[in-house]
Amino acid sequence: MHEELAALLAAMPDAQPETVAGRPFWRGHLEGRPVVAVLSRIGKVAAATTAAVLLDRYGAPAVLFTGVAGGLGAGVSVGDVVVARELLQHDMDASPLFPRHQVPLTGLTRFAADAPLSEALAGAAAEVLADLPAHLPPEARAEFALAGARLHRGLVLSGDRFVATAAESAALRAELPDALAVEMEGAAVAQVCHDWGVPFAAVRTISDRADDAAHTDFGRFVARVASPFSAAIVRRCLTRL
Repeated sequence: MHEELAALLAAMPDAQPETVAGRPFWRGHLEGRPVVAVLSRIGKVAAATTAAVLLDRYGAPAVLFTGVAGGLGAGVSVGDVVVARELLQHDMDASPLFPRHQVPLTGLTRFAADAPLSEALAGAAAEVLADLPAHLPPEARAEFALAGARLHRGLVLSGDRFVATAAESAALRAELPDALAVEMEGAAVAQVCHDWGVPFAAVRTISDRADDAAHTDFGRFVARVASPFSAAIVRRCLTRL
């Protein structure tokens, strides 16, 4: 989301944009490291295009993907953070030619996140969540009832629809019971990074429970909770690498 990118750019005073494929890619430094920051855009195709440009034109040696997601797993609550171990496209179905969810010609249904990069990301997230008052003002914590927030690690689902009904989320839980969260881009970016052989890791802040209330105050949550979380986690992760 734009708010998340803005939070990172605020910590990159030397960032300069270059527009490629209609997208501004911001080159600069964050925590003393050269980085390229870019808005993935929404949906699998848009995010895959962004990832391909990032890898092909800029030669990124690794990709960190941040954003928000709807919670699916038991105990995955609003304000919690999920670091992906695997990512899967829940709307991929080329059956009967290929098994359901398998990406044709890859033999894969789940794309694994890079283990060392994910460990650094999870460690950074744990540090941020352990010191919640330092990252979220009292009014933001009160507005979204965030007395605490927990870290989860596991399967994240991606698909080209905003899951916003209890029936949809229940169907996903029944089909993929180990899924922790659902969003619209991560598995596509993971697939592109797999094709390039580039390490990839993803972190998502839970904005809703992917049910009938999923749209409520979404924009405010992104601005007041998800954006500070993303910026703090990415910055701490870079110091760990």
